[in-house]
Parts: sequence; structure tokens; C-alpha cells
Amino acid sequence: MATGTLPGGEYPKNVIEIGIESDSEIFAAAMGNLSTAETRPELTLSEIAAPAKLAAHAVAFAADVSDEHLSEHSDAGTGRFVLLHDENPHEQWGSNFRVVAFAKSPLETLIGADEMISDVAWAWLVEALNNRGAKYSHEAGTITRIISTGYGALSNQGEHAELEMRISWTPEGDFSKHLEAWQDLLCMMSGYPLLPAKVTPLRMRHQ
Repeated sequence: MATGTLPGGEYPKNVIEIGIESDSEIFAAAMGNLSTAETRPELTLSEIAAPAKLAAHAVAFAADVSDEHLSEHSDAGTGRFVLLHDENPHEQWGSNFRVVAFAKSPLETLIGADEMISDVAWAWLVEALNNRGAKYSHEAGTITRIISTGYGALSNQGEHAELEMRISWTPEGDFSKHLEAWQDLLCMMSGYPLLPAKVTPLRMRHQ
């Protein structure tokens, strides 16, 4: 379990189990802060192995829409969230911390074919961060719309679409708010609203 104290005081009791430890007091404090994040009930959130060589210190989480929350109005969204830290600030980051995240969800084919969905998805990210009060800078990302058609032995699959977001930003302040905002983004992509609800999500369904 990560331990530490962020500037300005101690964080509340941990609610997310983080198994790794760090010899960096600053990163240990950041992990302790992350562990206090609220978790969305629609998601199954777990710690995973962090990618190597991206930074001196890293912690990663995976999330998927849980089976019990799948319905005709939601799809099996999935995603990854990584918090990176180096002792020396990166010029590209503008800081020594960086969030790298991934989110993917099926879409209705007609929605996936609409070029505007990329703009909508980016707006979801901004709205999710702002809704949680997660301060950020140096945001960047790519949004990919994938439309697939099965042929031959896979012709019964028909057309289906997916939306993928590969995004990163420099987090400021309370790191737990950034983990919460990423969960909100994944939920919106899967047909659920923000918490508290402030936008109307696009309706998505299994093909």
C-alpha cells in the first residue's frame, strides 16, 4: 500500500488498494492520493503492471464495465490509466508528472461513421476533467473511429464500430480527481452520464 503526505495535509483513508511501493516520497504521496479516488459502480477497477521505460516511477490501472451493469443501453467499455513521474521535469510535460490514458468502447455504426463523434469524445474528456475539478495542462491525444465489416466466415458479424481514445495530460493538484475523471470518460463512452449528470450521453448498443 502506498503511503505519504501531499503538500497541504494528509489524505483520507485509502480506498483503492495499490500494491507497489516507491522509494520516492513524492510519488508515494501521489499514489496515496490516487488511492482515495471514488470508483464508479459501473466499472471494475484494478491495478495492473505499469509500462516500463516511460518514466522512473509509474502506477497503472485498468477498468472495464462490469458484467452486472451491461444492458441494452450500454456497451463493454474498457480503458487504462497510467500516472508517470520523473524526478526532473519534462519540457513536453511542463511538470514531472504525466497522465497517459486509453479508453475504448463499441458504437452504433451510424454514430461511428459521423466525423463529429471525435469532437464529441474530446469534449467529453474536457467536461469530465472540469466536472471533477481536475486541473490540467499540456493535454494531447488522438481519437480513432474504427468501422469493421466481416467477410467470408466472419460475414455474420456485419458492420460494427469502435471509438478509441489515446490521451495524455499534465495533472495538477489532487491526483484522485484525474482518476475519477478518466472513469467518468469511460462511462460516458459506454452510455452512462457524468456524476453528477451534466450531459446527455450518446445512446450506444450492441450490434
